[in-house]
Order: sequence, then C-alpha cells, then structure tokens
Amino acid sequence: MSVPNNKAIQHNAPIAHLKANDFKSASQAALQDAPLRRALAKATATFKQRRLGALEEVADWEALRTHGRAIKDETLSRLDHHLVRFVDQATARGTQVHFAATREEACTWIADLAERLDVKTVVKSKSMTTEEIGLNAALEERGLHPVETDLGEWIIQLANETPSHIIVPAIHKSRESVAKLFEERLGAEPDLDAIRLTQLAREILRGSYLEAELGVSGINFAIAETGSFLVLENEGNARLTTSLPRVHVAIMGIEKLLPRWEDLETFLRLLPRSGTGQHLTSYQSIFTGPKRNPEDEGPEEVHVLILDNGRSKILDNDVTRETLACIRCGACLNACPVYAQVGGHAYGSVYPGPIGAILTPQLAGSKEAVPLPGASSLCGACRDVCPVKIDIPRILLHQRNEVTRKLPMHAPFERLAMKVFARMARTPGLWHGSLTLARPFLRFAAGSSLPSRALRRMIPPLAAWSKKRSLPAPARHSFRQRYRRKNS
Repeated sequence: MSVPNNKAIQHNAPIAHLKANDFKSASQAALQDAPLRRALAKATATFKQRRLGALEEVADWEALRTHGRAIKDETLSRLDHHLVRFVDQATARGTQVHFAATREEACTWIADLAERLDVKTVVKSKSMTTEEIGLNAALEERGLHPVETDLGEWIIQLANETPSHIIVPAIHKSRESVAKLFEERLGAEPDLDAIRLTQLAREILRGSYLEAELGVSGINFAIAETGSFLVLENEGNARLTTSLPRVHVAIMGIEKLLPRWEDLETFLRLLPRSGTGQHLTSYQSIFTGPKRNPEDEGPEEVHVLILDNGRSKILDNDVTRETLACIRCGACLNACPVYAQVGGHAYGSVYPGPIGAILTPQLAGSKEAVPLPGASSLCGACRDVCPVKIDIPRILLHQRNEVTRKLPMHAPFERLAMKVFARMARTPGLWHGSLTLARPFLRFAAGSSLPSRALRRMIPPLAAWSKKRSLPAPARHSFRQRYRRKNS
C-alpha cells in the first residue's frame, strides 16, 4: 500500500466548538454507547492502577503534593512579578514574547505569523491551550494546513473530533475503530495490529515534519528565573515539531509559570505519576531561546505567546483562584465516576471531567456552561488524587451557588424551598410532623399502579428520580415510631 502524503488527506470542515450546555442530552447518549463505556472503563482503570503503582515508591507523596501546591500558591499570589521576570529573562536569551488577551487575538497572531513566513503546513504537538482557542479551525479558515503530530491528536483530527481526555485525547477510541478510521480516511488495508497502525501514522507524519517551517507547541512549565520553558511528551513528536521547523511558537496560559529552576524537580515527580503512572515521561525538552550558531540544532526563531483568555478574572476571585494551580495531569478524570461513565465529549468542552466542570464555566462564562458544575457526585475522588490538592468539590459548590444566583427564573423557587427546608430542619416537631404526613404519599407514589406511575410523571423530582431507577417506598412506620412503641 502506498503511503499518502499528509497534505493529500482531506479533513472535514473545521468542527465547531461543542456546547457545554448540552451535557444532559450528551451524557444520556453516552450512557447508551456500550463500546464507549467499555473503552473508558478499561483505560481509566489502567491509569488508576498505574498511578497507585508509581506512588508506592514515593515515601513522601503527601509532602510532595503539599510542596507543589505551595509553589503554585506563591506563583499565583505574585503572578505579575513572575511574568515580568520571565519576559525579561526570555527576551535576553533571544526568545520573542507576545501577549494575547483573548482566543481570537491568539489565533489571529499565529495565523498572521504563518502568512508572513509564507508557510502552508504547520506541525503541532499536543497542546490543550491550542485546543482551547480553536487554533486548528482558525488556521484552516485562513487556508493553512495544521497537522497534529501526537498520535492520539492526529487520530482525533482525522475523525474530525475534539479530544475526550486531557492526556489521552483518543481514550474513547478502540483499536477496531482506529483501524476502520484508517481504512476510510487513508485507504489502509483492514488491520488491527497496533504496531502496524502506528507505523503507518509515523510514515505519513514524517513528511509533514520535513516540509513544515512553523512548529507550534504548548508549554508544561515556564521558568521565570531563566526564561526557559519545558515540554513533556512520550512519543518524540514534540521534539521533532520544535526542532526541525525554522520557527517555533509555544503558547501558554499565564498560570504555567514557576518561579525557580529548582521548582521543576517537584513537578517532574508529581505530573507523570499522577497522569500516566510513569516515574518520568520519555522526553523532557527545555528551551531557552533559539539556536546560537547556524550549525546548531533547533529553530532560528522562538516565540512564546502568553494567553490570558479569562484567566485574570479567575485569578481575582479568592475561591476560584486555585483552579489555576492545575498542571493538566488528568488524574481527576481517571478518578471521576461521572467521567468514567460518559466520557469527555459529553462535557462539550476541551477540558472535560472535574477540572473541566470548574474551568469551563470560568473561561466561557457560567451561562455558557450551566450544567457542568452539577456534573459531579461530589464524592471528592478528584480532590484526593489531585497532585496540587485543588479542592474541586468546594469550587463546584461555589459555582452551583453562582449559577442559582445568576438565573432568576430558578433562584426564587430554590431559595424558597431551601428556606422551608431550613425552617423544618430547625424545628423537630415540624420536621417529624411533615415526615409523618409525607409517608403515605411517598408509599403511594412508589407503587406500581397506573395512578402511581402517572403521579411520578407529573412531579419533576419524582419523575427524574424514577426514570432510571425504582422509587424507594418508605417503611409504614418510622424507626422513631417503632422504637417508642417497643419501649412504651
């Protein structure tokens, strides 16, 4: 079989950003997708097991988490100072630093640069920040050809989808679905062998590396002390993306900074173990400016584009600020029982799972992501596994309160209901009396007769509860009543 050139691969029209307000319907559809749920169950279980194995060899894991969070808190409390220092140090070493307030500014700047360089093919390594701003669609609208080089991201690009996991973008894909995709899009022969499928992708992507003059990457951590930045990966594609093209553009959110070089040690122990269960990622590439001499390896120009896109607003809020401590390891997704059932696409955002449930409403606005703070059981598993101890349940509760407060059509009813509940809970006689009156009603509603079923459909809380499960019928007499009768 001849290997097609990456340019010859016709991608579909750029996909629109998914809608975070569609979580309810999207999650219901995901629950009916048996292959998706099998793939999610297998992958998340594997990552959880690997993480536990990696942590067994770290005697001071909790102390390490505490230290990592302290570094992040220090950085965020003086972020303006660290940003200025990073810019000064990076500029002194030949890096060109730029700022973008919004996603539109960031996409426009990169597209303009590509046009000034007169390039058509842009190779990209995996970057959640470029997914956040919709860079691929913006470049394609300008007639440019972005090529994802991470295998999972490339598969997602071929399928015209968005990533469904922060670390493993194609976690929802089975080997069978990837083989079918390669057959349909690349003309490959039907083959379920993972090694041969990977080899085919490698052969196609090699051509893109050689012809591209612009490489785009993300940044895992930037060091204010030296003006350097670090890119972590396991495939080697990021190293090729950032070293072969003549120009390298690295894009990062303002929160990716660390104050000191020595801080890297902490996060190089936290991130791989939390994300993939590795002791260390396969490739750690540190960049400090462009190459110095013509005979050196590396790009002739290095640009760092620092993105705000709503982060300053998050920083200003005392409750939500810790969201910016996230190091994008994906551990909270692997631990979350909701994510394990519905996958990443149900969240309608490039940031799925627990971290997406708190980050997306803050970046996109709460009105654009109303259901996401409610997409959690508040079990606390995400908080327990977070390497920098972000209290995600606390932020979720804060955002639920914000959603209720900002939606007046629902707020009066909810406030009235909670006031009534609070009054009843503080008054024992009223509480027990109301339960006594409600007991026959609930026993009737839980029945199997036609009137009982009709009643459940008429009352929203009962209808929602009993749609997928049986409504439990309370006992005829409460424990308190039985206890009093027995001891009277």
